[in-house]
Amino acid sequence: MTREKVKLCYIANDSARKTTFKKRKKGLLKKVSEINTLCGTDTCAIIYNPYDNQPDVWPSNHEVERIVSKFKRTPEMNQSKKTENQNSFLSRRIMKSNEHLQKLRNDNREKEMTEVMFQTLAGKSLHPLGLMELNDLGSMIEQQLKEIDKIQSDTNSRMDMVTGSSSSSSLAAAAAAALVTPTPPLPPPPTDHGVMMNDGDTYQAAAALMELMNHKLL
Repeated sequence: MTREKVKLCYIANDSARKTTFKKRKKGLLKKVSEINTLCGTDTCAIIYNPYDNQPDVWPSNHEVERIVSKFKRTPEMNQSKKTENQNSFLSRRIMKSNEHLQKLRNDNREKEMTEVMFQTLAGKSLHPLGLMELNDLGSMIEQQLKEIDKIQSDTNSRMDMVTGSSSSSSLAAAAAAALVTPTPPLPPPPTDHGVMMNDGDTYQAAAALMELMNHKLL
């Protein structure tokens, strides 16, 4: 069972407010003690309340005086550098909530325009839409077209890389095959046809034959 989120506002009921104070004070002092033990930091707490004449002090009066004196010796610029009061805390919370609210509004608007876009593609008329809706719809369509162009460009780039790699591999394989192809032996001189070839004719014929074979291999 999920715990209900506490609404951050003043508790009007006296009894409930006093009970909440006691519980929260105990939890606060526990957290102060934990950060002191776990991190070895100088920490203290002074809590004034309308139910007791004396303030609640942690861990002791002497330790609180030492830490407060150390704080006062710090330059004023550094004292206020990370100081936060209730007003600044609430202002920060309000700003964060407003940013979250605006994000939700933008998301909802985008979903609405996406639905309108698909309805328009299905044949629904644009006449009922106002000027603001038409502008938002135009921005949505333009954004979708940019995304499509980007996807198409990325796909073409990948295809070019694959094609270029395949062509390079084929050329490298053909070159390697040409290097390892053994040189064919020279044909014997034809002596039984009545035609005698001298050494120069033999070398020229062999060279022509090798050139023809290499041309076929390529």
